[in-house]
Amino acid sequence: MEKLVIIPTYNEKENIEAIVRYVFSMNLNYHILVIDDGSPDGTALIVKSLMQVFPDKLFLEQRSGKLGLGTAYIHGFKWAMERGYQFIFEMDADFSHNPDDLERLYKACKDDGADVAIGSRYVKGGAIQNWPLDRRIYSKGGALYTRLITWMPVGDPTAGFVCYRNEVLSSINFDAIKFVGYAFQVEMKFASWKLGFKITEVPITFKDRTFGASKMSKGIIKEGIVGVLKLQWHSLFKNYKASVSMEASVK
Repeated sequence: MEKLVIIPTYNEKENIEAIVRYVFSMNLNYHILVIDDGSPDGTALIVKSLMQVFPDKLFLEQRSGKLGLGTAYIHGFKWAMERGYQFIFEMDADFSHNPDDLERLYKACKDDGADVAIGSRYVKGGAIQNWPLDRRIYSKGGALYTRLITWMPVGDPTAGFVCYRNEVLSSINFDAIKFVGYAFQVEMKFASWKLGFKITEVPITFKDRTFGASKMSKGIIKEGIVGVLKLQWHSLFKNYKASVSMEASVK
């Protein structure tokens, strides 16, 4: 009950079995929680069949529809904390995040003192493979824009490959986390930073998915642009730290 990998899914039938089997084949005591948002392609049925193969290590939470990446992860965070997991990971189902890097994120927190370890494309040693030029421009530009607006010392603030210590997630008032798409990843890192936790970036190679469709959309990009401005506005003028702190919210 130490390490839990949360994998949100929507129409990932081509990837989900392979990613689950790969993580368990490493024999490093990871558990997996799949949170499926009503995939019409049968993703959840595949997970259910795999739960018979990997009892007590693979878990499934099903939701009624596409409720957003952010709410999926928050659902998973609460599930993990209720069960006492100490290191909680975010990871995509499509192998854009290499499962072999899970242990590097884990060791950054377990052994090297980080509270949040980010699998980063934009630090020395990080890289992107197989992305078209426009995606590279959007991603790199978004990272630079976020850093300029928020002053947050994170090179890859939109990264979705992350390890959180339980103490970090336990300290965050999830009711104050408002964004559900692109901006959710930024806000989680921003909240962790504002609450004084140590954030480390671990270089990874991000590979574009081979199977399935990207979930990126114009709406998600717009949320990111506007959301970053809102984050800094609340930070400067509305005591964001107090609102996002679980300790402050229960007083």
